[in-house]
Formats: sequence, C-alpha cells, structure tokens
Amino acid sequence: MSMSKKLYFILISASILVIHTLFVFAKNKPSDKPSVKVPNLTAIAAETDLTDATSNVSDNQSSNLYSNLNLAALGLSKEAFDYAVEGYNYLLSQGKLNNDHILSVVDFSLPSSKKRLFVIDMANMKLLYNTYVAHGRNSGREFANEFSNAPESYKSSLGFYITKGTYNGKHGYSLQLEGEEKGINDNALSRAIVIHSAAYVGEKVVKSQGYAGRSLGCPALPEKFAKPIIQTIKDGSCFFMYSPKSNYVSKSKILQLAS
Repeated sequence: MSMSKKLYFILISASILVIHTLFVFAKNKPSDKPSVKVPNLTAIAAETDLTDATSNVSDNQSSNLYSNLNLAALGLSKEAFDYAVEGYNYLLSQGKLNNDHILSVVDFSLPSSKKRLFVIDMANMKLLYNTYVAHGRNSGREFANEFSNAPESYKSSLGFYITKGTYNGKHGYSLQLEGEEKGINDNALSRAIVIHSAAYVGEKVVKSQGYAGRSLGCPALPEKFAKPIIQTIKDGSCFFMYSPKSNYVSKSKILQLAS
C-alpha cells in the first residue's frame, strides 16, 4: 500500500473515533444538569480509582471526586458531600447497600429554588442527576430550617436512608425510604416518607413564585425526572439528607461510627 493511501486510512479512522466519542458522551450526559466544564472521566478514573464500588472511598478520593465533578460549582457544599461519603462508607462496610454504586445527596443548605439533589454513580465517577427536590411544609418556606421524625409533623427528616422497593400510590410511581438513624429518621416508613413526583416541584414553579412547593415531609421530585431517578436509586442505595442548620451531626451515630 502506498504512503498516501496509508495516511488516508489513518485520517478516516481517527475521524470515526472522534465522532463515536462525541456520540457516546452526548448520550450519557447527566439529566437536568447545568452547563459546566465537562470533566475528563478517564482522568478521574485513573486519579480516584473508584471502579470497585465495594471498597470504601478514602478522603483523598472523595476530594478528587468532588473537584472533578464540579460539585462546588453546582452548589453542593463540601461539608454535605464529605458527610455523605462517610455514611455511605459505613453502610457499605456493614453490607447494607445492595445498589451499592449509587449515592444520593440532598443539600438543604440550598433553597428550594436551587437544584439540590445530586445523584452520583460512585463506581463510574459520574453525576447522573442534579435537580430540584421539595422539603416538608412545616420545615420552612424557601429554606428547610426545622426537621422532625414525629408523625404528622409535616417536616423533613435528615440523615441516612436506604432506598427500598417501588409501588404505585396516590402520587403515582413512588419509592419507599427506610431511615437508618434511630430518633432522627427511623419513622420514615410509618410516616410514609417516600420519593414521588409532584407538579409543585420544578423549573416552572420556581420561576413563577421564587421557590418550590412543599410536601408533607417527602423529598418530592419534578414530574419529568422522578421515574428515571427512582429507577436508578431503588433497591438498596444510600440516600442522604443534610442541613447545617441543625444539631444533626452531633446526634448521628452513623457519622460517629464512621469517623
């Protein structure tokens, strides 16, 4: 084969590879996620070495993941993320997570007008979803400031949960949550604190009134994203709700055991 033909085939092959790479990235782009600088996922994989979801995430790996996924730019506080990873590691070490590569974090330091739910694939170093989430009507209006584990309180409960199975209820396709922290959120099942869709959560509501509608304590999601998120996190993943405006950290036995 002549040198010119070899060069032609090399250029064609390189073009096909570039087109394929762009197609794969577009197909896997996180839903409901603001436009930010796209991280190099190959570099993250090499740097963080989180491909084995059964292994605990070290402090250094956690910091790298937080930085490389641009979570600060999206509004997730480093404090909320670090506590989430600590509890995730603990639940993982106890063998409580079946869907063990998924970590979901709700950061109530953000108002409901911001996208404060972050669903992270810890095995593949990807931010899968970043969207709005409601808090309980008695927890506050724009910000969630008050929390309770009591029935009929209509307040959100902080702490670590493990996702259970799905069902079709009055809010449609829904996901049960089991609270893992006694006295903090262990009444979640009896209170029917579940993940479901709600018309009062989402971009249109936020634009019209400046904040999302409120639930009876459930972390309700936008109708557009509720089902795919539930499908992703169901059956034994770690779900964490955090606020700095409480004494949660000092009361959490999971965080005490994890430290």
